[in-house]
Amino acid sequence: MKLPTLATTLLLAATSLAAQPTIRYQTIKVQGQEIFYREAGPANAPTLLLLHGFPTSSAMFRDLMPRLADTYHVIAPDYPGYGRSSMPSQETFAYTFAHLTDIVEGFTIAKKLDRYVLYVMDYGAPIGYRLALRHPEKVTGLIVQNGNAYEEGLGEFWVPLKKLWADPSAANKDALRPFLKIGGTQWQYTNGVTDPTLLNPDAWTLDQAGLDRPGNEAIQLALFQDYGTNVPLYPQFQAFFRKYQPPTILVWGKNDAIFPPAGAYPYLKDLPQAELHLYNTGHFALETHHTEIGAAVKSFFAKKLAVN
Repeated sequence: MKLPTLATTLLLAATSLAAQPTIRYQTIKVQGQEIFYREAGPANAPTLLLLHGFPTSSAMFRDLMPRLADTYHVIAPDYPGYGRSSMPSQETFAYTFAHLTDIVEGFTIAKKLDRYVLYVMDYGAPIGYRLALRHPEKVTGLIVQNGNAYEEGLGEFWVPLKKLWADPSAANKDALRPFLKIGGTQWQYTNGVTDPTLLNPDAWTLDQAGLDRPGNEAIQLALFQDYGTNVPLYPQFQAFFRKYQPPTILVWGKNDAIFPPAGAYPYLKDLPQAELHLYNTGHFALETHHTEIGAAVKSFFAKKLAVN
C-alpha cells in the first residue's frame, strides 16, 4: 500500500482546517450593557439563536456551533451577569426573566435578526418563550434541550425553589446557596452522565469562576426567586405552541434530575409533529452528545426549514 507523502498529509491537514467554520467573538451594546456573543456561519443562511442555561454562558455551545455553522447562521449571546457580558449590580439592574428577555430582544434588534430558530436550554427556555410571545412571527422553529414549559417538568429538584417563591425569606435563600458553590456546579455536569471521561472539567470550572465574582451570588438568588414568575406563563407558552406549530425538535438528556423527561413528553401533545430524541446523559447534554445533537438538528431542519 502506497503511503501518503508528507506534502499530501500537510495538504489534507490544511484543507481540513480551512473547512472549519470561523467563530467570531464580539460585543454589542444593548440598553447600556456590553453583551458578548459568539457568531458563525453564512450571514444569509437561516439564523439559529442559541440561548444558554444556568449557570453557564454561550460557552455551552462551543462544540455545537462548528457543527451547524456550515449550514446555518448561528449566534449565541451571554445574558448580563453571565459569561463575558456586563455584570451590573443587583442594585442597578433588575435581574428578572422579563428584563433578560428585554435584553435578548434588544440584542436581536441590534443584530437585525428578523427571523430565527430558537435553541433554548434551561433558563433559555423561559427567555426564549417570552420572546416568542412578543414576536411569534419571527420564530421559524424550536430546538429544545432540557428546557421546561410544563408543570410536569418541575419535580423533586424544585421543592426548595418553590419554597423560595412562596416565601423569599433569608432562610429559604440560604438553603439554596450551596448550589452556587463548586459542588453544586460540578453536580449539574456530572449527574446522570454514564461516561464521565467525556466531560471537560473546564466547563464547570469556567462557570464557577463566573459565580464566584463578587456580587454574583445575589444575582443568582434573585433569578432563583424570579423563576417562579415563569410558571404562570406556561399556559401562554403552550398556547403559542398550539397556535403557531413551529417546527420543533427536542434533544433531551434523559437522566437530567433538574428537567427530567417528564417535562419533555408534554410538548408532543401541543406539537404533534415534533421529534423527541432522548440521550443517555444528564443536564448539559451537549457536553457528551454534541455530535449526535448537531446531526439530529441538521437532519430535522433539512426537512422542515427551507435553507436559502
